Amino acid sequence: MARFKLVNGVSVQLTAEEEAARDAEEAAFAAGAFNRAIAGVRSKRNALIAATDYLALSDNTLSAEMSTYRQALRDITNGITTVEQVNAITWPTKP
Repeated sequence: MARFKLVNGVSVQLTAEEEAARDAEEAAFAAGAFNRAIAGVRSKRNALIAATDYLALSDNTLSAEMSTYRQALRDITNGITTVEQVNAITWPTKP
């Protein structure tokens, strides 16, 4: 299927070189989908862990439930290799 671009308000078909460049751009974007998705998971995970850091200070006793929750957050990316797995993550519930 031919692709077009606008040049001075006129629809012009892309050249073979422009088509190839566009295909390469789309492939590169698609290849980075997992990296973008897992970065979002890591960002959320880090924020959730940071929100409970005050409980893990040396003058506090961390409950077993909170310790388990924090460990589950740290382990949330283990074994995840596809965007579909990222989208299917079930986040642990904060005690």
